[in-house]
Amino acid sequence: MASRIPTSTSVLESAVIEAKFSDVWHLIKLENFSDFWSALKSSELVKGASPDTDIVKWSFKDGTILEVKLDEHSSIDHFITYSVITAQPELSHTSVLSTIRCFPVTSGKHEGHTYVQWSGHFSSDADAGVIEDAKFKRREALADLAKAVAKN
Repeated sequence: MASRIPTSTSVLESAVIEAKFSDVWHLIKLENFSDFWSALKSSELVKGASPDTDIVKWSFKDGTILEVKLDEHSSIDHFITYSVITAQPELSHTSVLSTIRCFPVTSGKHEGHTYVQWSGHFSSDADAGVIEDAKFKRREALADLAKAVAKN
């Protein structure tokens, strides 16, 4: 019987983006992720899915397709929370709930910039490889976000 490597089922990556808060927050919409995340070929709202729920289809350049559901959005506290509802190919774990939070940096050497956190909380069947992959994907996406706002 193969033994699993014990691992945390959550990941948290963060970055200081050298751009105004409003420029960064403006891009944090599920349907706009392909505007900055280089791993994505497209991100588009799924029409007719539900009048009360935003579902976005993310098509990755490697062929993976995820449908993600916006679970929570706060224009006051500046965060979005989303979950993966379908995946092709199928994920090796049952679920993941992710949150992206943006904070304006108001003092110190990074004043006028934006602090961004991207967390993921996975079901207990996610293994160490899933968590490591999520960590590196978030790091890459945050670096891509910094590049995208630097162009503006």
